[in-house]
Amino acid sequence: MMRSVFVFPWVLALSSVAQATTYHVAPQPLASVAPEVQFRTIGEAAKKVVAGDVVLIHAGVYREDVRVEASGTQAQPIRFEAAPGANVVVTGADVLSGWRKEGETGGNVFSTEWKYKFLGFSKTMAHPDDEEHRLIGRVEQVFVGGYALRQVLSRDKVTRGTFFADTEEGRLYIQTANDMRDLNNARVEASTRGEFWNINGAWVQTRGIRFRYAANMAQHGMAYFRGAHDSVLDCTFESANSSGATFLGTDIEVQRCTFQDNGQLGFGAAGAHRLHMVGCLTQNNNVKNFSRGWEAGGDKIVLSRDVVIENSRFLRNRGTGLWFDIGNENAQVRNCLVADNEDVGIAYEISYGLHAHDNIFAGNGLADSSGAWGWNGGITVSSSPGCVIERNLFVGNKEGFQFREANRTTPRIDGPAGAKEEWVWDHDETIQNNTFALNHNAGVWGWFDVSDERQWPQALHQFHEHERPSYIPEADFARDYQANLDRGAPTGLSLEKLNIRFNNNLYDPGDSGAVFHWGTDWRYHEYFDGTDGLPKLRARLGMEQGGVVAPFPFADYLTRDFRVPAGSTALKMKAYPQGNIPGALTGVLPVTKGR
Repeated sequence: MMRSVFVFPWVLALSSVAQATTYHVAPQPLASVAPEVQFRTIGEAAKKVVAGDVVLIHAGVYREDVRVEASGTQAQPIRFEAAPGANVVVTGADVLSGWRKEGETGGNVFSTEWKYKFLGFSKTMAHPDDEEHRLIGRVEQVFVGGYALRQVLSRDKVTRGTFFADTEEGRLYIQTANDMRDLNNARVEASTRGEFWNINGAWVQTRGIRFRYAANMAQHGMAYFRGAHDSVLDCTFESANSSGATFLGTDIEVQRCTFQDNGQLGFGAAGAHRLHMVGCLTQNNNVKNFSRGWEAGGDKIVLSRDVVIENSRFLRNRGTGLWFDIGNENAQVRNCLVADNEDVGIAYEISYGLHAHDNIFAGNGLADSSGAWGWNGGITVSSSPGCVIERNLFVGNKEGFQFREANRTTPRIDGPAGAKEEWVWDHDETIQNNTFALNHNAGVWGWFDVSDERQWPQALHQFHEHERPSYIPEADFARDYQANLDRGAPTGLSLEKLNIRFNNNLYDPGDSGAVFHWGTDWRYHEYFDGTDGLPKLRARLGMEQGGVVAPFPFADYLTRDFRVPAGSTALKMKAYPQGNIPGALTGVLPVTKGR
């Protein structure tokens, strides 16, 4: 009898797996599927699932708000995925009808009922609630045949390709870009939902879905992933008013996803420890022109530990490509292509321990954004200690690598409630075995906007008369300096104590002649240019004992073909990326080619 009731654990596991259910979701009934396991909406299926269940979503456009509260397990995750070959779109927009043609002259203006009023906490119904974002910060979206109309803030401003949401009258006014005379056969959609895909359970997989359009406010995604060990595979997040996706859970896996054409950010993350992104594309975000100094571009990641981003591309974002800001720890970015972002390619700001290696940075920082000093190169390390930057290729950026230093503080991960922010500054940095080629202003620029001369060796602390910018009155300068000391700002710093190491880097300044620039334009600064730049740098700052100035021939910049001749100095110095990088060619040329 004892033997008859004993069941091996693996038999239990198989029995449990066998009980899992596959649900089907389709706009119309499926003749080949039992009625009890099919639904018209994803939300209905989401209420039924338990560990091990699969929700197979068939082709269609799903206009709904989906929330998943159930959790799977490592052995039996819950899966929401597109059926094979299905084009599945989940959207925050609804189709509008009941159009009335307005009688005024000046084009074919139509209106319909508009019952939505967003951001009621804001006087201007915008976030941020300031003059710069009075229009940008609104969340309404209108699309005609998939093309976005531009919002205006009054009825009299409606013209071709625009819309006005009159929340007082309760009507929406539009005029199509091609001045259509009849909207009966047009597909007019307006975003009516903000955050419409919420995964709150753990071990939930989302795969093969295209997320599109959302009336989400700034700093909020249209899709949220809050569960531990969630996974997001082969999905697209596009054309949200604000951010495409937000990751808040731990140990989230994101593979082969695209974040594009979103109003503010491709994605955001907070507390997303061990977030792992691989094979993703983040491109052309911040199409609404949110403030780039606040939060705009490819992404923003805050207070997250051990994030790894690899084999991914960050391209043509209108702002920063990849932005880590506030208290992050031990992030890795490797084997990525970061190119043509209008501001800096990677910004690592008031955080700790970035390891960026084996990446390519090309054409970043060329937009001349206002106030972007030290924020327009391949990588900016901004008041962030303990970083290692190695085996990267910096080509054709406004500047290659940058330090940006000011008096900064940051909260810490797992810090006690009410704890004061900690002072944080650039120190214990290693920049080694990189190639800086054909960058416009300099291969390296140290933008130290601080008054204590910490960026200079102790023996050179003699520039006090230069360290107060001329536009700051002496009394204000002295007051602010003392205020920082009273707040516990670090004192007694010098370049020796910062322990900033540049070793074995290759510099090809091209026609610009720019190798190294130390100090901001408005404080004391020095240039180290041409072939004699590195000897002067060693004598003056004790940096780049193994660095060289030499040509860096490669195949073709425009096609991102960075293959080099077999005898390349970069290869000999190991100042060249290892491994494959998506969207670019690396390695040795079969035959020598010109640039």
